Amino acid sequence: MSEIKIIETSDGSQSLYHEGLNETYHSTHGAITESQHVFIKHGLEFLLNSSKESINILEVGFGTGLNALLALGFANNNQRVHLNYTTLEPYPLDENLIQKLKYHEQLSDQVSKEDFFRFHQCSWGVCHELQPNFKFTKHQTTLQEFETNHQYDLIFYDAFAPSKQAEMWELSLLEKLKSHFGKETVLVTYCARGQFKRDLASIQMKVETLAGPPGKKEMVRGVYRG
Repeated sequence: MSEIKIIETSDGSQSLYHEGLNETYHSTHGAITESQHVFIKHGLEFLLNSSKESINILEVGFGTGLNALLALGFANNNQRVHLNYTTLEPYPLDENLIQKLKYHEQLSDQVSKEDFFRFHQCSWGVCHELQPNFKFTKHQTTLQEFETNHQYDLIFYDAFAPSKQAEMWELSLLEKLKSHFGKETVLVTYCARGQFKRDLASIQMKVETLAGPPGKKEMVRGVYRG
């Protein structure tokens, strides 16, 4: 059985190393730094600047819960915005591993230890109001098997890299994802692979190649206006 180990990244925050995939859950150059740059700065802040007051988020790859925790911190610092956060995770982490993660310590000005563990303790498939302006739902399923009538304004695409999990980056899956787009939907991801960008363009997204987080030259944001 493959082992998952906690590692420390360059900004002092933790990530996980998946032995079976020979892959980390976040950038070794800084887990919090990467997630903040890709998903919050170029996702949530980008949408907030467009004057949206309610944002429906779909995250592909809940993992450690770091992105969700940063989104909650964002909501705490921007009380006028309401976030409805839905996340997918087919392989939840072991509780003993979760108890050793300490993201809340570096984000103590935004969130608490209780906030972090609440994400992992919430029951699956149920909408939880964690704050007056933050609702959270997690589904133990793959994107391939996910079914919903909801539409989303923002996609956090945080699957393992194409070299490790090629099926998550195929055009057919992006076409399925498009069925959950609203009239205007933004997708952000750390991946800047050429084929992925071409596939985003083929589903009518305007593709922006942006400066990446430390250790990575580029990232991608796709903008769809139907």
